[in-house]
Amino acid sequence: MKVSENFSAIREKIDAACKKSGRNSDEVTIVAVTKYVTTERAEEAVETGIINLGENRDDGLIEKWETLKERAIWHFIGTLQTRKVKNIIDKVSYIHSLDRLSLAEEINKRAEKHISCFIQVNVSGENSKHGINPVDVIDFIHNLKNLNKIKIVGLMTMAPLTDDEASIRKCFRGLKELQNEVQALQLEYAPCNELSMGMSNDYTIAIEEGATIVRIGTSLVG
Repeated sequence: MKVSENFSAIREKIDAACKKSGRNSDEVTIVAVTKYVTTERAEEAVETGIINLGENRDDGLIEKWETLKERAIWHFIGTLQTRKVKNIIDKVSYIHSLDRLSLAEEINKRAEKHISCFIQVNVSGENSKHGINPVDVIDFIHNLKNLNKIKIVGLMTMAPLTDDEASIRKCFRGLKELQNEVQALQLEYAPCNELSMGMSNDYTIAIEEGATIVRIGTSLVG
């Protein structure tokens, strides 16, 4: 399938999910997860009008960046090793996987501009998933106050891989509740206006629960 055809089908589902939850579809940004596809396929996505691209490995991001550069807005969405920050920091606008202070300090040290970061939260509590325990998020944010290159624009999570919609919805709802707690702090460096949650199998549920960014790979670009 052409990316444009997939994009049209996904937009229809997003519009329906927004209508169901009383939201405007303009509130939702699609990040095309291009980690499993070629640079040519990523370029096709950009030509379709999808300018937000997500990669989860530094080498994959660099390879596609060398072709597309500023034609795309780059999101690093995978676990980021501290030693690899220097490889991607001047290429990305968003990092979706901030989950420890040592990583925050390295980002702050290497960045020459403000980096918009999402704190990765392990809402489901699964051992297989990375992220901060929800009860530790507020303290973690307070520990970032002197890192002037980092802006906490939102929170990110991944729901359990299950057919149980109630479990998925509970996870996304938990992240939304946590966002409300962070916003109540009214911290200039942590406005936390965004929620990065929802992938190919559950993005419509995520949107109904407040997602502003959905990370779609398989059903969009393959």
